[in-house]
Amino acid sequence: MLNITLKQLRYFEALTRHGHFGRAADACAISQPALSVQIKELEETLGVVLFERSARHVRLTGFGQDFAERVRDILRSVDELGDLARLAKDRMIGRLRIGVIPTVAPYLLPTLIQRLNADYSGLDVHIRETLTQKLITELLDGRLDTAIVALPVSEPGLVETPLFDEKFVLVRSAADATAPVPSPEGMREMKLLLLEEGHCFRDQAVSFCNLRPALPRDGLDGSSLTTLVQMVGAGIGVTLIPEMAVPVETRSAPVSFARFAGEEPGRTIGMVWRKTSPLAPQLTQIATAVRQAAEDQRQKNTHLIPK
Repeated sequence: MLNITLKQLRYFEALTRHGHFGRAADACAISQPALSVQIKELEETLGVVLFERSARHVRLTGFGQDFAERVRDILRSVDELGDLARLAKDRMIGRLRIGVIPTVAPYLLPTLIQRLNADYSGLDVHIRETLTQKLITELLDGRLDTAIVALPVSEPGLVETPLFDEKFVLVRSAADATAPVPSPEGMREMKLLLLEEGHCFRDQAVSFCNLRPALPRDGLDGSSLTTLVQMVGAGIGVTLIPEMAVPVETRSAPVSFARFAGEEPGRTIGMVWRKTSPLAPQLTQIATAVRQAAEDQRQKNTHLIPK
């Protein structure tokens, strides 16, 4: 029987994720020599080299890649055993590791955290804000319990629970406030500012305007909605933002906003979690809290959203 420890597997997973002994050691809160010793002992136990080492990086060998897939499954199962144990002691989750996409996090989280604190006293909430694909990867790897993203994600291993729908609004300079709202076809003739590649909101805007994203565009790719709105205020172009972002993003920029005529662009926001998660009943309750927080936010901002 192989004498492999969970500690070695966690160190292996950290080194696989960071690709660097120093950064992996920092993530595990141990010294780099101690991490190196554990990885070396793991390789000696297996009798196979797991990493190709260079002066600046480490890379998985072919066997290391196969081994990494099994290690992720093992560590995820161990974490789920911990979840089961917590649920045996408590009615509700003690710790919630939740991921949120950047086009939702700044606008929903303040209201959501207040509601979670009110509804679930003692709940320890850990927030991770990043792009959808990274959230899905971390969720499948067991590093997150759930994530709030735009649906669908179409990942076979995940449950998708719709939370709410929201429309997109047009943001343009204050001087254009009374101008006719352009059609999707008309948007193609304007300087449309978009989020950089990797944001699902960018893909949704591109789809609505029927743009050809592979071609060069005369505009700006921003890393946040705040940057795009500020650039619109500076007279550079126009952009789209979700309804929930209007109160925050238009507060400090000389811009106006308007709804589109006819069929409006929009998205469905939902929660996703692993199908194997023992926290599923509790996450369903959390989803209800998120849904209520979004409705509270919508009601509070009704007078700010154009009809």
